Amino acid sequence: MACVFCDSEGGVVLWRDASMRVVLADEAGYPGFCRVIWNAHVAEFSDLDAGSRMQMMEAVAAVERAVRRAMKPGKVNLASLGNQVPHLHWHVIPRYADDAHFPKPVWASPERDVAEVRIHERQALARGLHDAVNLEMRSVAAPSGEL
Repeated sequence: MACVFCDSEGGVVLWRDASMRVVLADEAGYPGFCRVIWNAHVAEFSDLDAGSRMQMMEAVAAVERAVRRAMKPGKVNLASLGNQVPHLHWHVIPRYADDAHFPKPVWASPERDVAEVRIHERQALARGLHDAVNLEMRSVAAPSGEL
């Protein structure tokens, strides 16, 4: 069975090591939306051994710190759903009080239109994610993971 995260990167790779990768997702209206994707195809978090689960959660926390630093959001949402793509991954989503869906999840019906100027401001901030993610991921994995 085909898997989008086995067949493609799932976004622009910001960082990777042998176990996982961090990508900048192409989610319309949500610059800075990142994914932490386990490289091997596993469907559930509980499929990982205890050490790998700890490594994954440390990576999610590191990416959250990077998103907070680079994107300056009002809030960060973390989600691991996998209903449409049953390959272990976490979403790390910067949220703002004026984003299209706030306070609802980004997958809900939009609450409002967002001014293009806000999207452009956030796109500019997202350009700092590569460096921010690589800095934070140094605490999670060996330097060979840096891109």
